Amino acid sequence: MTDTPAALREAHHADVSGGWLRPAVFGAMDGLVTNIALIAGVGGGGVSPRSIVLTGTAGLVAGAISMGLGEYTSVRSANEQVAAEVAKERRELERHPEAEARELAQAWVARGLPEKLAHEVATTLARNPEEALRVHVREELGVDPDEQPSPWAAAISSFLFFSVGALVPLLTYLLGFTSLWLALGVGGVGLFVAGAVVARFTNRPWWSSGTRQLLLGVAAAAATYLVGRLIGVQGGLG
Repeated sequence: MTDTPAALREAHHADVSGGWLRPAVFGAMDGLVTNIALIAGVGGGGVSPRSIVLTGTAGLVAGAISMGLGEYTSVRSANEQVAAEVAKERRELERHPEAEARELAQAWVARGLPEKLAHEVATTLARNPEEALRVHVREELGVDPDEQPSPWAAAISSFLFFSVGALVPLLTYLLGFTSLWLALGVGGVGLFVAGAVVARFTNRPWWSSGTRQLLLGVAAAAATYLVGRLIGVQGGLG
């Protein structure tokens, strides 16, 4: 059995439809940054290691639930909006098929297709209402009505990866260490690794992607650490 050209293989591209990858990446990064910044803030305020673990665990649970619910609602709302627009386009095709075919042909002509050929293809396509609907939706809305992301996949992916990301800066405390800087260092390594892994899907240099994510996390941690120090000193926590 011979290999087919890459352009003919259905799975030679990565999933860019927003299924599980986007919420997974966003969840992991958010979990890391959120809990690193949270731990830096309360640690900067001078609270005990036990309080840091409690705060970080609460941040993990609350953040994971919030991310999961937010992703589910966001993706489901987007899918419902697409469904409403598809229904609107279906009605237009049923009521004004000739006008819709001309509109589609003109869009192809604007892209460089010969006018006669564009009108022939659009007219022929109109004889198959379901296929015509799919093509019109892709052309006018820029989405594939048959390949919408799953809200459950997005929610579960976001929940799980946020939890994993948020757990990383807590690991040293859970293992019995009490150094804030060790926990932040481990979190920084996690940020760099996560950024480097993301580069695999984006073709960016792994070191560039990892460094960018690390710097963003450092900026967030520095800001909350400073706030924690100021409040801790003023409130007598330091």
